[in-house]
Amino acid sequence: MKPLLRRLALPVLLAAATPALAHNPMCECDETGTGEITCKGGFSDGSGAAGVTLDVIGYDEQVLVGGKLGDDSKLTFKRPDGEFYVLFDAGPGHVVEVDHADIGAP
Repeated sequence: MKPLLRRLALPVLLAAATPALAHNPMCECDETGTGEITCKGGFSDGSGAAGVTLDVIGYDEQVLVGGKLGDDSKLTFKRPDGEFYVLFDAGPGHVVEVDHADIGAP
């Protein structure tokens, strides 16, 4: 291996060996007791998710409520009739689905 390539290869290999700092998406939804649901999103490293897309989707794939999490990483909406799921979408590999059956009272 040429000397220049050898000097460049070591930093590249060391950078590739550094462990990735993963932060997994999290989303929790609860009934408020007034016919509404509040969902809060975030990441496992403790960071919030302000501005992340959170959609409520019927089982027929129709978007029932489209929105983004507020500055407090929360979104509150009226509970839809029928079956639905909440889709927290922070990008590829950072998606969480919460089924209506898993949403309980606080």
